[in-house]
Amino acid sequence: MHVTLVEDDLSLGSAIEQSLQAMSHAVTWVRDGRTARQALRDTGTDLVLLDLGLPGHDGLELLAEARRANIGTPVLIMTARDTLQARVAGLDAGADDYLVKPFHVEELAARIRSVTRRAHGLAANRIVVGALSLDLASYQVEHHGEKLALTPREFALLRVLMERAGRIVRRESLEQSLYGLERGVESNAIEVHVHGLRRKLGPDIIRTVRGVGYMVPRDAE
Repeated sequence: MHVTLVEDDLSLGSAIEQSLQAMSHAVTWVRDGRTARQALRDTGTDLVLLDLGLPGHDGLELLAEARRANIGTPVLIMTARDTLQARVAGLDAGADDYLVKPFHVEELAARIRSVTRRAHGLAANRIVVGALSLDLASYQVEHHGEKLALTPREFALLRVLMERAGRIVRRESLEQSLYGLERGVESNAIEVHVHGLRRKLGPDIIRTVRGVGYMVPRDAE
């Protein structure tokens, strides 16, 4: 999943970035209001973690502006503003969740899972497609009840395909979810990860739609 982190505190931002990467997320970290406005409009972003006290702009105003423009990217506010009025204002401005600083990484991870579940219409942390099962909390994948050892990139790729089971996912979208704006990504990186997954899952689970992308059918066996 491609997460855009909007945080101007260098120490906190670095710690959150490392934690997100350890969760197999691709991270784009921005530090000011101008780039935060762009991030909220980036269709390649799956989730925005938004600090409110930004240089030059108020994060709450940027969020409200984005929602008025019908931009539906999920947003999780992270802020030291801990009053009831501030939380209500954040949620009314269009935030999907509101997390008060300081917080534990475990809570951030749980709230990310919660927001992601709602965005994809899931009721639990487990995504099940046919004989495939993927657990968002434990990062465990099972196929026909057998646990599989996946690399972080393979897990992230399979997660995107399973969340959109039955639909074609464009190659460019997969690259965004796995790498964000990371530079120097090999042109065949997605193909390499798909090949790795096929070796572990079998050749027919992930289908290639030539010239477009990939898909996992709803009845994947």
